[in-house]
Amino acid sequence: MFRTLAALLSLTAAPVLAQDEVRQRGPEEEVIYFVLPDRFENGDTSNDRGGLSGGKLDHGFDPTHRGFYNGGDLAGLTKRLDYLEGLGITAIWFAPIFKNKPVQGDTGQESAGYHGYWVTDFTSIDPHFGTNEEFKAFVDAAHARGMKVYMDIITNHTADVIQTKSGEYAYRSIADYPYTTRGGPDGAPINEGFEGDQVMTADNFAKLTNPNWAYEVVVPEAEKNVKVPAWLNDPIYYHNRGNSDFFGEDSLYGDFAGLDDLMTENPLVVGGMIEIFKGWIEKYGVDGFRIDTARHVNPEFWQYFAPAMTVTAEAAGIPNFTQFGEVFRDDSNPGYIAMFTRRDRFPAVLDFAFQQSVRELLGQDAPTAVIARMFEMDALYAGGHQMAKTLPTFLGNHDMGRFSTLIKADRPGISQDELLQRVLLGHAMMLTLRGAPTIYYGDEQGFVGDGHDQMARENMFASRVDEYNDNDLIGTDATTADENFDTAHPIYREIAMLANMRTSTPAFTKGDQVTRAYKDKPGLFAASRFDPVTGKEIVLLFNTSTEAISGNVLVETRSMEFNALAGHCSPQASAPGSLAYALAPLSYAVCEAK
Repeated sequence: MFRTLAALLSLTAAPVLAQDEVRQRGPEEEVIYFVLPDRFENGDTSNDRGGLSGGKLDHGFDPTHRGFYNGGDLAGLTKRLDYLEGLGITAIWFAPIFKNKPVQGDTGQESAGYHGYWVTDFTSIDPHFGTNEEFKAFVDAAHARGMKVYMDIITNHTADVIQTKSGEYAYRSIADYPYTTRGGPDGAPINEGFEGDQVMTADNFAKLTNPNWAYEVVVPEAEKNVKVPAWLNDPIYYHNRGNSDFFGEDSLYGDFAGLDDLMTENPLVVGGMIEIFKGWIEKYGVDGFRIDTARHVNPEFWQYFAPAMTVTAEAAGIPNFTQFGEVFRDDSNPGYIAMFTRRDRFPAVLDFAFQQSVRELLGQDAPTAVIARMFEMDALYAGGHQMAKTLPTFLGNHDMGRFSTLIKADRPGISQDELLQRVLLGHAMMLTLRGAPTIYYGDEQGFVGDGHDQMARENMFASRVDEYNDNDLIGTDATTADENFDTAHPIYREIAMLANMRTSTPAFTKGDQVTRAYKDKPGLFAASRFDPVTGKEIVLLFNTSTEAISGNVLVETRSMEFNALAGHCSPQASAPGSLAYALAPLSYAVCEAK
């Protein structure tokens, strides 16, 4: 067990890298590791129940159930920093670790807040994960190893506390249930003088005092003061319109799966959320935020919030504070997510278009033109191609499922060997092409889940969840019933090689990218990356087909001799501007011009 700061820090005796050096790196220079702390490593068994008594429906801990706390914590993350450093990770992004409602859900459908998205106290670490003191120790230990720390934050909602007196939760629209009448247009007048939520002034919202416009809302007595800061306990700061169907108006105003939806149009809510998250920057020195459910919050909120975080970070000596919004979209066309960098003014968004493009290439036999077209549309982002370099790219995650699982679903009957090849090729594309590559924890150990959400959240430490332990992993004979921190695993080794190549080569971290070749079928996709100072070219060659391919690809005329950084490369250009290639099925090559 690791129960003190001294014990935590004794695990991290790496040479101290100057914090300023870490913070000078831009977001495009990082290799990110996304982890759910509860599923990574259990470093302190004394906090498994979060200091709560009773049964699992009280404290939320059940290591045999995929929907409850399994035991991972900050002590475990700190203990395994060597493992992450060996993988080539430079930034750790973890699911929210704020204090959560331990358990919620209808009778018989309960689950726990192990994932972190049911926040009650935005100022404290969930006691299942540790303490605020341990969090500060973790941030310092990560910085000492040259790693940044990204927090996953929520501004859209809190835990499900507010109830309706009737027990109904169907969405009720603004037109049918205006803010100025109780229970519909013919109801008793309330909130006299309120001019609607589009008049976003403190004076206007001061007239909004009765929260019962759509439903008569109630807060259980035992939970009247459960939320922190205290203003979050007042229903007037929520939409109170019922559950979202994620279409049209209710996508902004409805409760996300029953979670209390904050009225982010209210200036007091805007200011309150800014103060909450300023505190985590100022007190703990975190380096960035991944922002959950970004598309379910009104654009005006982000136009205030994101700049406030940047200003706070700069004042705290963090010049490259990273913010990226989660705008879910299963589409290889980036137009929708790019809109959020213009209208909402997000500094960056998670690159769902990249994820879908690579899935289509390696899972669905799409023509390689798909990813070429996606890169062409980088011009749609507010910062164009320069902003696109900073977008966190990924292959799978805790919501949609693991990349291996998605490929397996797309290709029923695929062999374990071919699945491994496709997963390795996907990681090679992500770690060499533009963007900030993001590894989903466990992928480097060959995890293959049974689906999305809870089925994609296996334990790295020895698991007792039967639904995880019967999975067939790739690249190993192990199961999740074993501890999985194998630094000799073929995926771990490949990612480590690519990550270290990436972070030591400016062309990959800061260089421009030019598409060189693509097809109207599976096969060749080629691109060049360029050193931002010397202009030296690196040619990337990928074969997405199950046939060997060969030919010539366009290169700079000055690029005449080449070294192979990975795979096989012709040592010399065939002629000025032409490089011959030969690629085995589902393979790649990285060729650096001398």
